[in-house]
Amino acid sequence: MVFFFQSSASVLAVSADSPLTAQDVEKLEWLFSGAKYADADSMSSRQTYVGPRREMVTPWSTNAAEITQNMGISGVRRIEEFFPVADSKKAAFDPMLQELYRGLAQDVFAVDRTPDPIRYISDVAQYNAQEGLALNPDEVGYLNALSKKLNRQLTDSEIFGFSQVNSEHCRHKIFNGTFIIDEQEMPSTLFALIKKTTEKNPNRVVSAYKDNCAFMQGPVAEQFAPSAGDKPDMFAVQDVETVFSLKAETHNFPTTVEPFNGAATGSGGEIRDRMAGGKGSMPLAGTAVYMTSYPRVADNLKSAELHSEERPWRYQTPEDILIKASNGASDFGNKFGQPLICGSLLTFEQEVDGKTYGYDKVVMLAGGVGYAKKSDCLKEKPAAGDVVVLLGGDNYRIGMGGGAVSSVDTGELAGSIELNAVQRSNPEMQKRVYNAIRALCEGAKNPIVAIHDHGAGGHLNCFSELVEATGGEIDLSKLPLGDPTLSAKEIAGNESQERMGLVLHEEDLPLLRRVAARERAPMYVVGRATGDMRFTLVNKVTHEKPIDLLLDDMFGNPPKTVIKDKTVICD
Repeated sequence: MVFFFQSSASVLAVSADSPLTAQDVEKLEWLFSGAKYADADSMSSRQTYVGPRREMVTPWSTNAAEITQNMGISGVRRIEEFFPVADSKKAAFDPMLQELYRGLAQDVFAVDRTPDPIRYISDVAQYNAQEGLALNPDEVGYLNALSKKLNRQLTDSEIFGFSQVNSEHCRHKIFNGTFIIDEQEMPSTLFALIKKTTEKNPNRVVSAYKDNCAFMQGPVAEQFAPSAGDKPDMFAVQDVETVFSLKAETHNFPTTVEPFNGAATGSGGEIRDRMAGGKGSMPLAGTAVYMTSYPRVADNLKSAELHSEERPWRYQTPEDILIKASNGASDFGNKFGQPLICGSLLTFEQEVDGKTYGYDKVVMLAGGVGYAKKSDCLKEKPAAGDVVVLLGGDNYRIGMGGGAVSSVDTGELAGSIELNAVQRSNPEMQKRVYNAIRALCEGAKNPIVAIHDHGAGGHLNCFSELVEATGGEIDLSKLPLGDPTLSAKEIAGNESQERMGLVLHEEDLPLLRRVAARERAPMYVVGRATGDMRFTLVNKVTHEKPIDLLLDDMFGNPPKTVIKDKTVICD
């Protein structure tokens, strides 16, 4: 049942399992700052509203519904806000997060869709082009050969999963590729050249190029923390040897397409990477860098901007990107509790032989520093029987294929593919998850064996990397659904909320349950390390297996990237 509360500026729709009592209505009117209960029949079908997509519960709704539970109102599942617009053709809204509604009624949250079944793909090349997976011809050939070796067609989840875990974003195929210049193979990769500096001069480096972040030797410091993280307790002071965490990563494609959420999730993802360093670490401060084409701010044009004409922009103008992205990155940091302390900006365009070059696909670089106990700075290897745990929120049809889509030119794919690849930002959920992880890390014995954040590729990338050394089985039916219409591929691959994957010994689960409950961090036991060197996604309710591959077939054998170039002598 859906109930409506109307203010002068908006309408709030409340989805509940049962009718609201008079006391419930009174409480909600107070919570909504005086918005009054409105009869559903009064929501005119002639009025157009802008509101959130039906399929995706907003982070605001998640928090608002929880507030109602704390107020003693039972059964509220979703609360969303809708804004009236005078002219639907001129309404400005974000198509990734919002849509237009002609009137509001009981079906405002209804989704007329059933989950797609598992698809078995006979034409990998066609599926690659259709879904925007950015597989190159060698990788398509590899998957065709793998299908023949297995004597079966690969599933949509297997091909999609391969594209994400082996994307440029996740595997740095160009930097790890073979360069042939003037028909001569170069002695090292670009990544080897980067690593060479640390190899020659390790200085204070403790861990680099093998984890979610790097660690540098830090001082012995006083830790001031509760003696126990799973119950109220006294604070205690303890000397611990520390390491500093360092991290920087780009979030270019999402920031180009949807600047606020793109930069916000870039900042949030970088924070998660430091949270997932070693066996858990603590973020402290962040940075942000933006590089765009000329913004051409009205009444403040720079001399260089006067000599080139503005081009049509597919999604956002450079000025919009700089404003919205800066707001998004700061918004996430402020809500999470990590300040952005510095950054930089570069705008650039250049005309060469009649063609204009510039940062039309923006560069958004998120970075930061933090710390950890030195004893926690290296991950352990999971053992067969260890449990795989998810901390964080529900699954939605968003953030699909971001690892692969970020590897192609912006605008090359269909708009719906690009928009679905951008994540949504929920710093409140990430803060809850972080509080639980911090409680474990500050304890006398950290029970985390390994930890990984949910970045590009969602569960597929996180869980496969957690069990990469041993193999593992993940039960899709244990993953929380915010959208019941998701297919197996979409459940496995979405990147919709701030989530972390952990491996623990089974005997340590009760401690994590207590800590997670105290921090209000949703927790789900979703699988186990198996020791059979396979990665399997199984739905133990339907008994379907969307993914069942050897880890070597997912990670170990893909074709290596070869880049050929030649020297050009300029006059």
